[in-house]
Amino acid sequence: MQGEGARERLANQIEEYLSALSREKRYSRNTIAAYRNDLNQFLERVLAQDAAPDGRWASLPAGFVSDYAAQLKETKLRDSSGGEKRIATSTVARKIAALKSFFRYLHKADLIESDPAQKLDAPKVQKRLPRTLSSDDVERLLAAPGNSNQPKTLRDRALLELLYATGMRVSELVSLNLDDVNLVTHDVRVRNDRGDKERIIPVQERAVHALQLYLGRGRPGLLKGSTEASALFLNHRGQKLTRQGMWLIIKAYAEQVGIPFEVTPHTLRHSFAAHMLARNQASLGEVQHFLGHASASTTQIYSQIAAEQNTEAEKPA
Repeated sequence: MQGEGARERLANQIEEYLSALSREKRYSRNTIAAYRNDLNQFLERVLAQDAAPDGRWASLPAGFVSDYAAQLKETKLRDSSGGEKRIATSTVARKIAALKSFFRYLHKADLIESDPAQKLDAPKVQKRLPRTLSSDDVERLLAAPGNSNQPKTLRDRALLELLYATGMRVSELVSLNLDDVNLVTHDVRVRNDRGDKERIIPVQERAVHALQLYLGRGRPGLLKGSTEASALFLNHRGQKLTRQGMWLIIKAYAEQVGIPFEVTPHTLRHSFAAHMLARNQASLGEVQHFLGHASASTTQIYSQIAAEQNTEAEKPA
């Protein structure tokens, strides 16, 4: 087993690479986190096999990286039912992309003489349309918290309504501060994951009403002397609600109302975009702005979903 000094040197170069991605490529926090996880898994394999005992990536044996990539494609994980399934093709593709990017960085920095990942082949990922909720499923989900005036109920109604009304990312929602919401002009100021851009998104009346109730009656009950004076959404301990907390809230309500597939915050984002286009409530360019997409081609996929939804609605019962 390699010593701590070697581990530290290898790990430090991973962190230097990730810092460069964030600083120069301006990758999002989520992408950086995914790459860190992928490269740390690779590092654990290197350490377990004592493949770079001197703490230098240049010391990896010939074929080590390609063998690891090949094993990724065959790796099986145990699922919740006790069976086994291979890692999703999209996950394998991302892990290989992380390796290729990392070793390209090392090569350009003259930390390795040749790039062992240059010829790696990533599996082709078939693009699937994002899964969306039907209008009925959305209504059931939004109604799931109930009508009580308990602080948690008021908070959950407000965050579900706001998430669906704006299509923002969960990381953007949990980062909102009180002064980002304007209940007079009915809009919300949203910052991207990197914090270097912001956009204004209009908020529908029902979401505004849910926010008014939460801010007037719900949030004061959650604050509990907390120092989180600026955060919009708080957990039961008076702390800023986390991404994980948000995921768990949506998962619980989706299960409660019997939606037969996994619902995530991104499912509501997809549903918002598709429904806005299907109902002609916004143009493609407006939806692109609301979602914070840099390219219209990224938003275009929702036009296809909207067209399919309209076709289904036109079919005779």
